[in-house]
Amino acid sequence: MTCQYVGRFAPSPSGPLHIGSLLTALTSYLDAHAHYGKWLVRIEDIDPPREQPGATTQILNTLAAHGLHADGEIRYQSNRIAEFQTMINQLLDTSHAYRCDCTRAMIKQNGGLYTGRCKTRSQVHSPCAIRFINPGTIGQFNDHFQGLVTLKQSYPLAHEDMIIQRKDGLIAYNLAVVADDIDQGVTHIIRGMDLLPTTLSQMNLWQHFSDTLPIYGHTPVLVTVPGQKLSKQNHARAVDPTQAIANLRYCFTVLGLDVPISNDDTTIADMLHHATVQWRQGITFKTHEIIVTETI
Repeated sequence: MTCQYVGRFAPSPSGPLHIGSLLTALTSYLDAHAHYGKWLVRIEDIDPPREQPGATTQILNTLAAHGLHADGEIRYQSNRIAEFQTMINQLLDTSHAYRCDCTRAMIKQNGGLYTGRCKTRSQVHSPCAIRFINPGTIGQFNDHFQGLVTLKQSYPLAHEDMIIQRKDGLIAYNLAVVADDIDQGVTHIIRGMDLLPTTLSQMNLWQHFSDTLPIYGHTPVLVTVPGQKLSKQNHARAVDPTQAIANLRYCFTVLGLDVPISNDDTTIADMLHHATVQWRQGITFKTHEIIVTETI
């Protein structure tokens, strides 16, 4: 069967996987395999100040322990810095990007939204960031799970000229993620609801480089209290890879999947197979957040 679906899980090595990030990996894996597609893993290691030594190995070992094996070689974004820089230079040369020396304090004073101050300035002092001129031609999209998402007051950054290279010279996430997704032929991006506000701006950048847009699907994030998601910044506990069956059972319960554990001989492969079959029958999410007590 020809593979028309290419999905991916793209963690940053800023720490080991916690149960929330494992859930995201699992949902992207299930959606890819339910559509008889490929599931890729990409390590987004372009922010050295935030990276933790050994985190990449921990992440890959944890995925493997839970049966989440990539359908292809692992990609490391740090190997693509030259390609990213070429794209940024081309955007500058064609007047689709510009240099910006505005500080966060200045932007905060203007209400927290960047107004394009540097777009028409003749001189910008160093150090400076590079911003993509967001055409804002995409104002809505059909989410794989959430349905029609339109430009609302909830997504004020959707039309902002976004940073594609930081003042410290590091490649910004928004440029790298779009560039790699296009380069890898990704067709479906399944990720947490916390990234929904960036989707429209990323789509506007995507269409500059490719006429074929991906399908986005945003799944609920795990929170301890409303608005407080499990995250590395919030010191969420690392997943224990030696408890993979219990971890998967927990995730399946959160997702509303009924995966039978008939006896002690049940394997991780069995669990993933049953979950994939159920996912194939269709799944909907009626909430953006799932409140949990982190017990794993």
